[in-house]
Amino acid sequence: MKQTPPNLAKLIGLDLITVGRLPLFIMVLLFASAMGVVFTTHHTRQAIFEKDQALSERERLDNEWRNLILEETALAEHSRVQAVAMQELEMTRPNANTEVVISSQ
Repeated sequence: MKQTPPNLAKLIGLDLITVGRLPLFIMVLLFASAMGVVFTTHHTRQAIFEKDQALSERERLDNEWRNLILEETALAEHSRVQAVAMQELEMTRPNANTEVVISSQ
């Protein structure tokens, strides 16, 4: 009679289910813990990267804001406004003969 070799995977599975429940349970917990560490590390690194991007964007916007303030100050300067009024709008200062004073009593 010919004897078939035992199925090794079946023997290991039966051994884990019957005798090795505690080591199997500990192995599953260890794997779950390791995966938790991997996911937590990934999410932490992703959050740090997003924070760095947000800080860079904030710095860029802050620089742009300062430049806009400087530009606004330069454009609102009295001598520039007076020069634009004279050149583009052809405005002149009134002289004493054309000046009208209105007073309310």
